[in-house]
Amino acid sequence: MDGEDFGSGKQRNVLGGMLIPCSITPMTGFYRDGCCHTGVEDAGSHTVCAVMTDSFLTFSKNIGNDLSTPRPEFGFPGLVEGDNWCLCAARWEQARRSDAAPHVRLAATNQAALSICALEHLTAHALDAPDKRS
Repeated sequence: MDGEDFGSGKQRNVLGGMLIPCSITPMTGFYRDGCCHTGVEDAGSHTVCAVMTDSFLTFSKNIGNDLSTPRPEFGFPGLVEGDNWCLCAARWEQARRSDAAPHVRLAATNQAALSICALEHLTAHALDAPDKRS
């Protein structure tokens, strides 16, 4: 990612293609632009497009990050199973190591996540892995 212009809209996904949107309903992304874009302001690296599961939401709540409770004062609707969300790469990796990782969408997961998460692990949890059949 060295030298990449984060604001250019040319960020790549973990497969090397153009980064596609993760979710607009609910609106996600560190920049709330629907994509898992990242930049110097994004200290948490919100780069993994994760598909929420009840088990992950419970895991996250139990470690102090409640993603299921709405927080209208922050414009946050609360997440439910099936919602896509740009998750911090370190949180996804922590969940994976605890057997609670949610599914991911590789085409919407920023290649910056690869500095924290192994591609093989992301692919193993992917709904859109190139070798999976529809």
